[in-house]
Formats: sequence, C-alpha cells, structure tokens
Amino acid sequence: MTTVTAAKPSWLTYGAIIFASLAVAYMGAQISIGSEDAWYAGLNKASLTPPDWVFGVVWPVLYVLMAVSAILVRRAAGSFEACSKSLGLFFAQLIPNLAWSYAFFGFSQPMLALLIIATLWVMILAMIASFRRWSQRAAWLQLPYLIWISFAAYLNAFIVAAN
Repeated sequence: MTTVTAAKPSWLTYGAIIFASLAVAYMGAQISIGSEDAWYAGLNKASLTPPDWVFGVVWPVLYVLMAVSAILVRRAAGSFEACSKSLGLFFAQLIPNLAWSYAFFGFSQPMLALLIIATLWVMILAMIASFRRWSQRAAWLQLPYLIWISFAAYLNAFIVAAN
C-alpha cells in the first residue's frame, strides 16, 4: 500500500519565510543599538562607516528582498519539498545573520563576529547559487544582501584590526 503525502500549502511556507525574516530582523534590531552602546561608540571605526540611521534603513529593505526571493523560489518550485534544500539554505543563513549581532553587539566580540560574518558570506553565496536553479530573479534579489554583508565584513575587519 502506497501512502500519498499531501504537499504543504504554499501559504504555510510563505508564512514561515515571512515570520522567520521578521523574527530575525526584530531580534537583531533589539541587540544592535549602534552608537547608543558605549563599547561600540568608543571603537576606532573605518572612515566609510555610515551613520547609525543607514543601518535602520538598509536592513529592513534587505529582509524584504530576502523574503521575496525565498517566496519566488517556492513559487517556481511548485512545492516546498521540491525546493527544500534551497529554502533550507535560506532558513539556515538566518542563524549566522542573527548570531553576528549577538557576537558583535551583545558580547562585544568583533573577532568572533568576523568569523561568523565570513560563514554567513559563504552561506549567502550558496543560497544564491541554489536559488538561481529555480529563479534568476530570486538569485538577483539576494545580491544587495551579499554586497551589504561584504561591506559589513570590511567594517568588522577594520574594527578587529584597529582596536
């Protein structure tokens, strides 16, 4: 006797993508207080370090692009099961994304944060490659995220070297 498994409804996957993105964005924002943190304010920073408000504008846009991209992959695949590896990468990369904020701002450990952001960078590349199999648009929508993480890695590396 063969058991037929019903595919998960698309709204369930879309909801999980949106919830995970919002949850990570919220938790990261709670710990990343920028210049309000005396430790961070006292660090020697790169001359290209943007003002704190820029982070508050860029990150929400990136999280929206990330979620839309993942939803495009799910739609193109037709089911969660078909693209589970791609979406697994999406959900997995949210872990170092959030861990960076805790390592850098929560624990004041810029070297640990640099190792985490390097891991995140590799995971984003893998996610882009995986998303590209399903949707060129989904892959391209991750590019601003990769660029921003590259810039953040530079800022993080400067802090490690200069402090």
